[in-house]
Amino acid sequence: MAAAGVFLLLGGCADQRSNAVAPAGTQRVEVHYSAGEVQGGVQRVRVQRGGVVELVVSSDVADEVHLHTYDRKVDVPAGGSATLNFTADQSGVFEAELESRGVQLVQFEVR
Repeated sequence: MAAAGVFLLLGGCADQRSNAVAPAGTQRVEVHYSAGEVQGGVQRVRVQRGGVVELVVSSDVADEVHLHTYDRKVDVPAGGSATLNFTADQSGVFEAELESRGVQLVQFEVR
Protein backbone atom coordinates (compact mmCIF):
# COMPACT_ATOMS: atom_id res chain seq x y z
CA MET A 1 0.00 0.00 0.00
CA ALA A 2 1.26 3.52 -0.71
CA ALA A 3 2.73 5.70 2.01
CA ALA A 4 -0.55 7.57 2.41
CA GLY A 5 -3.62 6.02 3.99
CA VAL A 6 -4.45 3.76 6.87
CA PHE A 7 -2.27 0.72 7.42
CA LEU A 8 -2.79 -2.27 9.68
CA LEU A 9 0.48 -3.66 10.95
CA LEU A 10 1.70 -5.66 13.93
CA GLY A 11 4.35 -4.44 16.35
CA GLY A 12 5.59 -0.96 17.23
CA CYS A 13 5.41 1.21 20.33
CA ALA A 14 3.90 0.11 23.63
CA ASP A 15 2.64 3.43 25.00
CA GLN A 16 2.29 7.08 24.12
CA ARG A 17 5.61 8.19 22.59
CA SER A 18 7.60 5.20 23.78
CA ASN A 19 10.14 3.09 21.92
CA ALA A 20 9.29 -0.06 23.89
CA VAL A 21 8.00 -3.07 21.98
CA ALA A 22 4.23 -3.57 22.01
CA PRO A 23 2.78 -6.87 23.28
CA ALA A 24 2.46 -9.63 20.71
CA GLY A 25 -0.86 -9.41 18.88
CA THR A 26 -1.15 -5.64 19.14
CA GLN A 27 -3.10 -4.24 16.19
CA ARG A 28 -1.26 -1.23 14.79
CA VAL A 29 -3.22 1.38 12.85
CA GLU A 30 -1.42 4.24 11.10
CA VAL A 31 -3.22 7.39 9.96
CA HIS A 32 -1.64 10.22 7.99
CA TYR A 33 -3.23 13.69 8.01
CA SER A 34 -1.91 16.33 5.62
CA ALA A 35 -3.13 19.13 3.38
CA GLY A 36 -6.40 19.29 5.34
CA GLU A 37 -7.46 15.65 4.94
CA VAL A 38 -6.88 12.08 6.03
CA GLN A 39 -4.72 10.52 3.36
CA GLY A 40 -6.58 7.57 1.82
CA GLY A 41 -9.84 8.64 3.49
CA VAL A 42 -11.37 7.78 6.86
CA GLN A 43 -11.34 4.02 7.35
CA ARG A 44 -13.39 1.79 9.66
CA VAL A 45 -11.10 -0.71 11.35
CA ARG A 46 -12.49 -3.88 12.96
CA VAL A 47 -11.02 -4.72 16.33
CA GLN A 48 -11.65 -7.79 18.45
CA ARG A 49 -13.03 -6.93 21.88
CA GLY A 50 -10.24 -7.27 24.42
CA GLY A 51 -7.57 -6.60 21.80
CA VAL A 52 -4.82 -4.03 22.20
CA VAL A 53 -4.69 -1.27 19.60
CA GLU A 54 -1.83 1.07 18.81
CA LEU A 55 -2.97 4.15 16.87
CA VAL A 56 -0.12 6.07 15.26
CA VAL A 57 -1.07 9.46 13.83
CA SER A 58 1.24 11.61 11.73
CA SER A 59 0.13 15.14 10.94
CA ASP A 60 1.32 18.29 9.23
CA VAL A 61 -0.52 20.35 11.90
CA ALA A 62 -0.34 20.31 15.69
CA ASP A 63 -3.49 19.11 17.44
CA GLU A 64 -4.81 16.68 20.01
CA VAL A 65 -5.75 13.17 18.91
CA HIS A 66 -8.83 12.15 20.90
CA LEU A 67 -10.39 8.68 20.99
CA HIS A 68 -14.01 9.21 21.95
CA THR A 69 -15.80 7.15 24.61
CA TYR A 70 -12.44 5.70 25.74
CA ASP A 71 -11.45 9.32 26.45
CA ARG A 72 -7.81 8.75 25.51
CA LYS A 73 -5.82 11.73 24.26
CA VAL A 74 -2.35 12.49 22.95
CA ASP A 75 -0.84 15.61 21.39
CA VAL A 76 0.57 15.31 17.88
CA PRO A 77 3.11 17.98 16.84
CA ALA A 78 3.09 19.65 13.42
CA GLY A 79 5.24 17.57 11.09
CA GLY A 80 5.48 14.76 13.64
CA SER A 81 3.62 11.75 14.94
CA ALA A 82 2.06 10.51 18.17
CA THR A 83 1.01 7.11 19.45
CA LEU A 84 -2.13 6.35 21.42
CA ASN A 85 -2.68 2.85 22.86
CA PHE A 86 -5.84 1.34 24.23
CA THR A 87 -7.45 -1.96 25.09
CA ALA A 88 -10.69 -2.39 23.13
CA ASP A 89 -12.85 -3.35 26.12
CA GLN A 90 -16.11 -1.72 24.96
CA SER A 91 -18.22 -2.90 22.02
CA GLY A 92 -19.44 -0.43 19.41
CA VAL A 93 -18.08 2.04 16.89
CA PHE A 94 -15.71 4.71 18.20
CA GLU A 95 -14.01 7.55 16.38
CA ALA A 96 -10.63 9.13 16.81
CA GLU A 97 -10.33 12.73 15.68
CA LEU A 98 -8.13 15.77 15.62
CA GLU A 99 -9.97 17.43 18.47
CA SER A 100 -9.44 21.14 17.78
CA ARG A 101 -10.23 20.77 14.09
CA GLY A 102 -13.13 18.35 14.56
CA VAL A 103 -11.65 16.13 11.84
CA GLN A 104 -12.41 12.42 12.07
CA LEU A 105 -9.27 10.31 11.53
CA VAL A 106 -10.49 6.73 11.87
CA GLN A 107 -13.38 4.67 13.23
CA PHE A 108 -12.83 1.56 15.35
CA GLU A 109 -15.54 -1.11 15.23
CA VAL A 110 -15.11 -3.24 18.35
CA ARG A 111 -16.86 -6.62 18.42
